[in-house]
Amino acid sequence: MPFGCLTLGEKKDYNSPSEVTDKYDLGQVVKSEEFCEIFRAKDKNTLKMYTCKKFLKKDGRKVRKAAKNEILILKMVKHHNILQLVDVFETRKEYFLFLELATGREVFDWILDQGYYSERDTSNVIRQVLEAVAYLHSLHIVHRNLKLENLVYYNRLKNSKIVISDFHLAKLENGLIKEPCGTPEYLAPEVVGRQRYGRPVDCWAIGVIMYILLSGNPPFYDETEDDDYDNHDKNLFRKILSGDYEFDSPYWDDISDSAKSLVACLMEVEQDQRVTAQEAINHEWISGNAASDKNIKDGVCAQIEKNFAKAKWKKAVRVTTMMKRLRAPDQSDSGASSPAMGASGGAVTPSSTPVPPAAIPVPAQTQESLAPMRCNGEILTPQQRSGVD
Repeated sequence: MPFGCLTLGEKKDYNSPSEVTDKYDLGQVVKSEEFCEIFRAKDKNTLKMYTCKKFLKKDGRKVRKAAKNEILILKMVKHHNILQLVDVFETRKEYFLFLELATGREVFDWILDQGYYSERDTSNVIRQVLEAVAYLHSLHIVHRNLKLENLVYYNRLKNSKIVISDFHLAKLENGLIKEPCGTPEYLAPEVVGRQRYGRPVDCWAIGVIMYILLSGNPPFYDETEDDDYDNHDKNLFRKILSGDYEFDSPYWDDISDSAKSLVACLMEVEQDQRVTAQEAINHEWISGNAASDKNIKDGVCAQIEKNFAKAKWKKAVRVTTMMKRLRAPDQSDSGASSPAMGASGGAVTPSSTPVPPAAIPVPAQTQESLAPMRCNGEILTPQQRSGVD
C-alpha cells in the first residue's frame, strides 16, 4: 500500500517499526531540525537513496501537528521544483516521511563555487521558485517559510533544477491566516504587524531572496551587538513594517533597473498591491531578456561571506525565541495590525509588545528613492512604492 498505512483523520492501523526497517536502511542522523531528525535512507530492493524525516510523537503536540501537516500538504503536490514525498509510515511512537534526496548544494554554496555569476543566473533561480510557488498558490497552499536555506539544487549536474523543501509550516489557505510563522528576516509586513495574511507572504519572501542573491546583503539589517537580540529584532521589524530598505551603492550599481523593479514589486508593503507569483513570472526580468549578463560574482560573494557566516550560528538561538514572541496572545480578537516586536530569530512560530505607529521610522527620501521605478511596465511613484528605495 503506498505511503505505508497512514490515513489522516481516520481510524488507522499503526505500522510496526519493522515495516520501516524491512524496507529501508536508515543511516546516521545528518541533521536535526526543530521538529524532526533527518537521515539518509536506502531502499533495500532498489538501492535508491532517499531523505527520511523522523518525527517523535513524544516531543509534543506541535511536533505531531507539524508531521501531519507536512504529510497532508506533500500528498497534494506534484511539481518538478518541489521535493516529492515517496513513502510515509506511522508507528505508535513516530512518523517517518521518505522524500526524494537532493544531492546538490544550497544556492549560496553554488554561487561561491562559480567562476562567473550574473543576473541571468539569479533570474533562473527565481524563475524556478516562482513557478513552484505559483503552482502551490493555485492549490491555495501557502509555504510560509521560503528562505535560501530551503532552496537546494537537485543534483550536482551543471544544469540541475532548484527544488523547494521543508513544508512543515505550509498551510492550506482557507480564508486569511492569522498565526504568525516563518523566519524573521523573511517575514512580510503583514505577518510582523500581526494582520491576517495569505499567499502574498510567499511573494515577499521571494523578493527578499532575490535581493540577497543580487547583492549578497539582506534587505533589512541592523548593526546591533551580536547578543542584543531584543533591539536587533525590534529594529528589524520596524524596517520591515515600513519597507525601509535601499538599493545601496556600490552593491547595486551594476544591477539592472529591471531587476530592481521586480524586487520592488515583490516587496510591496501593502499585500493587496503586491505582485503575484504568476505576475512576477511574466515580468521582463524573468520571462524576457532584461536580466544582465555582467559578472557580479566578486561583489556578491564578498558580501555573502561577510553577512551570512555569522548569521548561521545566531539563527538557531534566535528562531525559537522569536516565534514564541510573535505567537503571543493578541490583546483582542480583531486581528490587530499593531506590530509584534520580539527578542529573537530562526523560523518564527509572535511578540507581545506592540509598537505604536509613531515608533515606526519613515525611510529617508533621497534623490534616488524619489526616482520613479517601473513595475510590470507601469511607473511607480514614491507613494506607490510605499517607502521602497
